[in-house]
Amino acid sequence: MTNCVLCKDELKPEGGQIIWRGDDCRVTLINDPDLPGFCRVIWNRHVAEMTDLTYGERDHLMTLVFAVEEAVRHVMHPDKVNIAALGNMVPHIHWHVIPRFKDDAFFPGSAWSNKTQETSKSILESRKQKAQQLPAAIKAVIANLA
Repeated sequence: MTNCVLCKDELKPEGGQIIWRGDDCRVTLINDPDLPGFCRVIWNRHVAEMTDLTYGERDHLMTLVFAVEEAVRHVMHPDKVNIAALGNMVPHIHWHVIPRFKDDAFFPGSAWSNKTQETSKSILESRKQKAQQLPAAIKAVIANLA
């Protein structure tokens, strides 16, 4: 699909970096200034709904989502991890894996809600430093799946 941002940006993702790529999926680390450690697991082919995938493809995708969650929890030590697949704005299968903290800008709402508070610059900087460890941690967890 030519107008899909996730199809267009398969090799150069908007707002982030590819940290792992397989035949069917890729994992990106999103450059979100308010939510360091925000990742996406993206199905490479343009598919809109999970039920369009085979059972095996669904299992594979969710195994990767859970692997990313595991790495995010290990590295970021969040209060909670949000996992979401909305697709309303971008109808291409992708899962958001978002470390959440009680002091993040949107807590307790979703990452797409209005800000409820400001997180201190020092805390955000510390989380950005931790997030730099995510590529290696995610690759290690995925490597252990085989």
